Amino acid sequence: MSAAGTYTPKPGAAPLPRMIAAQAALETKMLLRNGEQLLLTVVIPTLLLVLFSAVDIVTVPTETAGGEGKAVDFLAPGILALAVMSTAFTGQAIATGFERRYGVLKRLGASPLPRWGLMAAKTLSVLVTEVLQIVLLTVIAFALGWSPQGNPVSVLLLLILGTAAFSGLGLLMAGTLKAEATLAAANLVFLLLLVGGGVIVPLDKFPDAAQSVLSLLPISALSDGLRDVLKDGAGMPWGDLAILAVWAVLGLGAAAKFFRWE
Repeated sequence: MSAAGTYTPKPGAAPLPRMIAAQAALETKMLLRNGEQLLLTVVIPTLLLVLFSAVDIVTVPTETAGGEGKAVDFLAPGILALAVMSTAFTGQAIATGFERRYGVLKRLGASPLPRWGLMAAKTLSVLVTEVLQIVLLTVIAFALGWSPQGNPVSVLLLLILGTAAFSGLGLLMAGTLKAEATLAAANLVFLLLLVGGGVIVPLDKFPDAAQSVLSLLPISALSDGLRDVLKDGAGMPWGDLAILAVWAVLGLGAAAKFFRWE
């Protein structure tokens, strides 16, 4: 303050952590206000969990280590994996693709917030949304009689690596394809992986040749890893973690190299 009643302006950027937090909060609010995003991230996973747990449409293995299990014990881990994919991959790819098309990314890239800070904010937004998804789906699964087992640390590692893998692939798609192509491709991949990724239909229902390929997909590794831990009480699923780590490195590395801001 230079004199009584007057103030000296102090221009300049806010501290970097505050800028990232503010951008992350904005990204989260925009995502939660978007009807299409809510359909992908909340409505579809919830409907699938309730429908396939209550109605005998797809025959799923229900034997657990402790005896006879329920369909929800098989379905809940796969739906959690689907929730991660819907937010980190499908939702992020579509939103980022249209932001790129309309010049939003270009303008944000010229702001005091560095480009890596913008991507960090988007990642934080994805993580916040996933936490909300997991809490909601877990409450619903418990209401349906879910009895999870296993080590929470294993679950956390699977979710983190799964988020990294799908985020890299989503950003790669959004940063290289046109927005309309990203919209179509992201939704198509979502549907294909929903059917062929072990989320609802067990992989052993597919031919042996197809199983060997499908098991290497990130959604298969995430859903199988979560199922091994939460349904069967298995230890650390190193094989699934390794598959997710490879996808994360490849996806994030390719996104960093080929992402176009305009």
